[in-house]
Amino acid sequence: MKSRLAIAVGAAALLWFYMFSPWTHGAPNFWLCMSVSALVLTTLALAFSDDRRELLKVEKPLLQLLGGVALAFALWGIFWVGDYLSSRWFDFARPEVDAVYSMKDGIPAWLVALLLLLLIGPAEEFFWRGFVQRRFGRIFSGSQSGRFLALVVTTVIYALVHVWSFNFMLIMAALVAGAVWGFIYWLCPKALPALIVSHALWDALVFVWMPI
Repeated sequence: MKSRLAIAVGAAALLWFYMFSPWTHGAPNFWLCMSVSALVLTTLALAFSDDRRELLKVEKPLLQLLGGVALAFALWGIFWVGDYLSSRWFDFARPEVDAVYSMKDGIPAWLVALLLLLLIGPAEEFFWRGFVQRRFGRIFSGSQSGRFLALVVTTVIYALVHVWSFNFMLIMAALVAGAVWGFIYWLCPKALPALIVSHALWDALVFVWMPI
């Protein structure tokens, strides 16, 4: 169990290093690499999960959809407030946010939105909450606070894989969003489909349709 988790997290770390590090900057086509990474992580999560049928089960689909949409817009609001405050407190904040948005330069907006909605967003949530946090929860199940510890560890790792960007705002965005999704998964693991909807829609909202 631990070795599979280590392989999966290690693969995510390597993929995010290649996509974001200054040493490989410009070498990869970012959106191609992000799409390939999404496919790799989804494949690893499915291959390393012993109860795939349970993991893929969707209960109360309409409620999951509505909950995911509501959470996506709530997160957008949280990030709007965060951007408003950070832009006034820190001189580096807005340039770092603009650097993140520059990743979509030269790529049709509809294609970026489609990739985020149908592949990248769902794959990330399925991997980080549906596999990594879930697996850490099993590893730490011997302690009273095992599932909460799994939330903390997963959220920290999710933020740290973005560290190679050396973009504080991007790292903090991953930390905050990861904490929100992880917290909800901690409260209700059966809400994974709603979190997938939320992650995918929030990505498209904040990056393409309603940039902050």
